Amino acid sequence: MCQSFLLQIPLVTCVLRRVQTPPTVRIIHSGHACNVEEERHTERVYTIREGETLELTCLVTGHPRPQIRWTKTAGSVSDRFQDSSVFNETLHIAKILRTQGGRYYCKAENGLGSPAIKSIRVDVYYLDDPVVTVHQSIGEAKEQFYYERTVFLRCVANSNPPVRYSWHRGREVLTQGSDKGVEIYEPFFTQGETKILKLKNLRPQDYANYSCIASVRNVCGIPDRSVIFRLTNKTASPSIKLLVEDPIVVNPGQTVSLVCITTGGEPPPLLTWVSSNDSLPQRSVVKGGTLTLPAITSDEAGVYSCVASNNVGNPAKKSTTIVVRALKKGRFWITPDPYHNDDNIQIGREVKISCQVEATPPEELTFSWLKNGRSLRSSERMVITQTDPDISPGTTNLDIIDLKFTDFGTYTCVAALKGGGIPEISIDVNISSTTVPPNLTVPRGKSPLVAREGDTVELECLVSGKPKPIILWSRADKEAPMPDGSMQMESYDGVLRIVNVSREMTGSYRCQTSQYNGFNVKPREAVVELIVQYPPTVEPAYMEMRQGLGRPVVMTCRVLRAHPSRVLRFEWLLSNRLLHAGAFDAQRDETEYTIRSLNRDGWGEYTCNVINEAGAGKCTFQVTGKAYPPEFYYDTYSPLWQNRPRVYGFKLQWTQMNPNAVDRIVAYRLGIRQMGLQRWWEQEIPVDQTINKGELMTHNLTELIKPESYEVRLTPITRFGEGDSTIRIVTYSGECFIEPGGSDSPDFEEEPICMFTQDKNDDFDWTRHSAATRDTKYTPNTGPSGDRSGSKQGFYMYIETSRPRKEGDQARLISPFFNVAPKNPYGITNPPAYCFGFFYHMYGKHIGKTHSSLFLSFSKGQTTSEGPVWSLSGNQGERWKQAKVSIHPTASFQVVLEGIRGPGIEGDIAIDDITLEEGECRDPPPSSHSTSPDRAEIYERGSNLRQLAALNQHLVGENMVAIATGL
Repeated sequence: MCQSFLLQIPLVTCVLRRVQTPPTVRIIHSGHACNVEEERHTERVYTIREGETLELTCLVTGHPRPQIRWTKTAGSVSDRFQDSSVFNETLHIAKILRTQGGRYYCKAENGLGSPAIKSIRVDVYYLDDPVVTVHQSIGEAKEQFYYERTVFLRCVANSNPPVRYSWHRGREVLTQGSDKGVEIYEPFFTQGETKILKLKNLRPQDYANYSCIASVRNVCGIPDRSVIFRLTNKTASPSIKLLVEDPIVVNPGQTVSLVCITTGGEPPPLLTWVSSNDSLPQRSVVKGGTLTLPAITSDEAGVYSCVASNNVGNPAKKSTTIVVRALKKGRFWITPDPYHNDDNIQIGREVKISCQVEATPPEELTFSWLKNGRSLRSSERMVITQTDPDISPGTTNLDIIDLKFTDFGTYTCVAALKGGGIPEISIDVNISSTTVPPNLTVPRGKSPLVAREGDTVELECLVSGKPKPIILWSRADKEAPMPDGSMQMESYDGVLRIVNVSREMTGSYRCQTSQYNGFNVKPREAVVELIVQYPPTVEPAYMEMRQGLGRPVVMTCRVLRAHPSRVLRFEWLLSNRLLHAGAFDAQRDETEYTIRSLNRDGWGEYTCNVINEAGAGKCTFQVTGKAYPPEFYYDTYSPLWQNRPRVYGFKLQWTQMNPNAVDRIVAYRLGIRQMGLQRWWEQEIPVDQTINKGELMTHNLTELIKPESYEVRLTPITRFGEGDSTIRIVTYSGECFIEPGGSDSPDFEEEPICMFTQDKNDDFDWTRHSAATRDTKYTPNTGPSGDRSGSKQGFYMYIETSRPRKEGDQARLISPFFNVAPKNPYGITNPPAYCFGFFYHMYGKHIGKTHSSLFLSFSKGQTTSEGPVWSLSGNQGERWKQAKVSIHPTASFQVVLEGIRGPGIEGDIAIDDITLEEGECRDPPPSSHSTSPDRAEIYERGSNLRQLAALNQHLVGENMVAIATGL
């Protein structure tokens, strides 16, 4: 059933067991963390300096492979990440900002059990430059701002964590009580955000340079920041003057220059310009205290302010308003005699013509009236008023009293601005016997209007009357926006045109006359009904149906909605061949097609068309015998091994998704290619028996070249042919592997150190060496004469205790993480047991302590022991000895080998041939001789941690080997 991948492929045994597990998740970190607290009030806290790179990786287990999603809460609303998610194992944020701090969640789910969620809080540290502001006590300000006055110097700096402040006068450090004329305090309401230096009744010695130093105590390597303020008897708050009028009225297109000068202030104030429009115009130019606005527009009108600040007292601010002349939106309306119920204009009655424009500035607005092109003056029968208090400003009215036939004609309203430079607006209104109020009707056959979804439709209202008013369209049946998104649309011809009409637009539409550009009477209105027909909406739109030969297949197409709802007919097709057709049953909302026994001719694409007057809705079914993709198993225990120096092997494991859905899988096609190359190597892996759901299959890949990575593709094969493929990457991760139960072990013969890494937080490193290259000039009576096999050319790891090492210096090697999942889950108790073993060499009169420590990592809620589970001290003679310790981890774990330098240089300690075997240690080696035999036995067997912690008190000054565990 399973084979190894080679150019010549030997057959190997395939291990089968059922494996389907819910997800687990843990978060590991890389990047530039300052500190990571694994537990603090039940949460993990990751501290990082602003501007560094945040990199968090979500490591998951579970089968099928869980989907991973990163989300964030408790951050700034301006943080873009808060409104999105990252579907990736690694979250990478380069140049992190303070607003991106908060709690990040990693969620993993694979459909089994509840999703696994872990979180970590990211705390972004930063320190801004401090700012000193100076104030005088209230009520004491005179011309000499600080002469014999009480002065307050306030220092503020934005930071995380909270900042600590210190004050200096020149080189003198100021503290509370060090000078009777000085008081240093923190206001209660600021909660440590500021530090105030109070100078009581200024003395000559108080005129000096004052330094405020802000510090976060060098956390994350953030240096202290400081600011200097020079206090003199001339120190004064700023004062300014604007050399412009207020307001400034200009025509559009003019260039405007605003000049601001300082009239006082020490230190010299800094001048800035701000606008009421939130920001200065893009084309504006600021040079010193002068703001220039070239070719100004109406949009750039507003209030502009000059602000002067020197951190003394309050900033000075002077403002001016720029007004840009404009005339726009000319409108008119005719009001019939209000004392008659008739809206018509008749001889002998009163009629009023109103004209309105929007003018800036409004006080410059002037109106004039013309009749038939000639100037018209106000008289007893022709009364002209410039404004009407009942209507918005910018309005003029012409009241015609006792209308006569000779009053018929064209009246023109002319609006202008006194300042000139702006084109006039003229509005013509015709008064005649044909001037009649409007009327609205809907043309015959235009309501209800029936259209198909996607068409372009025109809703029409016929408007009569003179002058012809603007028509306003809106929804009559509900409060809903019009097609352009507004609540009301204007039409000058009474037609509302809708492009690409949709089913949501079905309903009633109101057309009504506008008050403007027409009669000022009760609006006329009419209603048009729009009915949008659309084809049936059906489900499923697409469905893939996988089935084996000889089995039944039932396909159902269901109607969700349609207009008209009366469905005419249905038809089933295979490709383009009609299979079945008929009238749709009005009592049912679905139609079925059944294949009683699927044969090879039955594979293909089936289509069900459900048809009404507006078109057809289509259900598509892809009937296939294609097998589902395999699902790679990523939690294989120690999948890599090596058996020759230049090649390595990988244990590839997978399960088959829904294996019983189609015909039996007879083989898998395995493809493999080296990353970066184009050529694929392929082979078939025959399958001799039926695969059950959740059954784990294993195939050994061999002859993989170090240190290359490979892309592996696996495709199931049935009688139908090839199914869906799955691809994964196999990565080489080290020069040696600890295979529980295997024959290989780290012997340090290759240059890299067997997936172990040097601890960055210790005092010095372990050294890879051999007896042939070891210098015994200074330490002739210490260290091994060969590796564990006795070869002088063989390599091992050891601690060099010669100078510059000193007593108590520590060196630590850290292993990779080991998964606790056993090979045979039915033969091991829970939690599983493992036997960790290694060979050690301790020879020399200054042998002290070496610690070999085995720790659990990232196991939230577990108890971690405080001491090592194995240790040994004293001179053990010039020979290699083996140590074995049984461990019972409940989560993934690491091994830490720690060596501590003794009192002298003759005390090198070496290790070699590390093993990790499944099960309890069956034949632990006898206790070795040490300076304290009774203690050595306790340490070697790792049987009593309490005694170990107590006995460690007596081992100071010696070298010792130890293994600690956190289980």
